[in-house]
Amino acid sequence: MAERLPSQSLPPWRRAVLKVGSNLLAADGGGLTPRYALALSGLIAGSHAQGRQVVLVSSGAVAAGRALLRERAGDDLAARQALAALGQAPMIALWQSLSARPVAQVLLTHDDLRHRRRYLNARATLRELLQLDVLPVINENDTVAVDELKLGDNDNLAAIVAALVDADLLLIASDVDALYSADPRRDPAARPVTRVETLTPEVLAMAGGSGSAVGTGGMRTKLEAAFKAAAAGIPTALFSGRDEATVQALGEGRLHGTLIRAPGSRMQARKVWLRHAPPAGRIRVDDGAARALAGGRASLLPGGIVGVTGEFRRGDLVDIEDTAGCLVARGLSQYGSAEVMRLAGRHSREIDAVLGYSYGAEVVHRDDLATLGDSVAAKEAKPV
Repeated sequence: MAERLPSQSLPPWRRAVLKVGSNLLAADGGGLTPRYALALSGLIAGSHAQGRQVVLVSSGAVAAGRALLRERAGDDLAARQALAALGQAPMIALWQSLSARPVAQVLLTHDDLRHRRRYLNARATLRELLQLDVLPVINENDTVAVDELKLGDNDNLAAIVAALVDADLLLIASDVDALYSADPRRDPAARPVTRVETLTPEVLAMAGGSGSAVGTGGMRTKLEAAFKAAAAGIPTALFSGRDEATVQALGEGRLHGTLIRAPGSRMQARKVWLRHAPPAGRIRVDDGAARALAGGRASLLPGGIVGVTGEFRRGDLVDIEDTAGCLVARGLSQYGSAEVMRLAGRHSREIDAVLGYSYGAEVVHRDDLATLGDSVAAKEAKPV
């Protein structure tokens, strides 16, 4: 496959989400096989050796569970949920057997990523796992995610996770080597589309359905995932996980597949949203904190806070102003307004003692913050 599709450069990245479909993990006789997962785990290990981070979104639990029960399992929703629960352990065991680093299982539903507190909790957990040098393996919590299991849509989950962890790139491995102008299994005239600048209705019309009995997604869901990722400023690479040369080339920064571009960068997309979404309240900071935030590389810590205006909850967007009342930045608060008032002026290590719990050392993490440049401190921080 690698020799049939032209090579193109991958966008530069430091953190990526890799989605692996059931078709790459399911064995012919049932259960799971490392046949294709071996090369993909090598890509993860090689990227780690280069100082990059990979978050893995893996399907395969239902296929693994079905192999354990054989003919005793039905095919209705409840049976598939039971199979998913049963198959999680062997699926995680497969990836752990291929990884020299610890593997952590993270089960999510779309609800976890729609609700403010659960979103922030998931984000903080994944951020901590990456900092601890652990490989997160994410799957839908199919046992309780009724609607999601019907859709079987780990492609879209991967796109949501890519935005959640501030990834620079979404990698989708499947049994198809690229997006084609038509279904190549039915149309011999179908040609690969190696680059997509914009996901138009015409491009979406090229997508077909699921290609196997074990997979529940198809090219359509992959393009939908790429659309979600692009909206967050994240490009998507579609490639064959069955071709070892293709997978190895990815580790060298070369793609033999389809690259779906994103308008602007991830940070640009996030900062635009942060700058224009309506805030729920205000946090006032001292001059030292204002200068640090104006530089664009610092988080807001409790010690620099001097006051709070308005009521807001954990996860709400807040304005951050200096002592003169000028806007310095805007960001997502890790704590509610009452909590911020109690933490104002204190050291981060006191958070647990003051509140009895902690959501992290930062009130607003720098990844969730956009500078606005209205204050004197912001103007001083700009290069001349």
